[in-house]
Amino acid sequence: MEKLSTLCYIERDGKYLMLHRTVKKNDVNKDKWIGVGGHFEADESPEECLLREVKEETGYTLTSYRYRGLVTFVSGNGVTEYMSLFTADGFEGDPIPCDEGELAWVDMDQVEELNIWEGDKIFFRLLAENRPFFSLKLVYDGHDGLIYAALDGEPMELPAVK
Repeated sequence: MEKLSTLCYIERDGKYLMLHRTVKKNDVNKDKWIGVGGHFEADESPEECLLREVKEETGYTLTSYRYRGLVTFVSGNGVTEYMSLFTADGFEGDPIPCDEGELAWVDMDQVEELNIWEGDKIFFRLLAENRPFFSLKLVYDGHDGLIYAALDGEPMELPAVK
């Protein structure tokens, strides 16, 4: 089964707005820290999905954002998700409570200390390097184990698991 989604890391003062997913039952992201975003609705473009999801989850209206890459997330459980990855550095509005978990501003250099997906560490590095638009494929073992990664079609060496 394939899914289309957006994922956005909002930046402010050297921090990312992170979502600690604690609410939904049977959530593939349960207890993980991720960006904000969600699944496409009918006929939406990646940008339309991004703007709607960010508004729903944070209360913010993005005023400046960048499409950074496409992440093919293979769960190992029969689900493949195509995530349009964005960063944003401009927003307006007042924050609202998120019904999917707790939102927190986290120093960019401390994000890897959180409970995040192993593959997210790869795209955080690509974002930090300000790499141009990229395609990243991440294959998991059905759990948290990253078993394969490819950048722009080329297999990558996997990061050492701590």
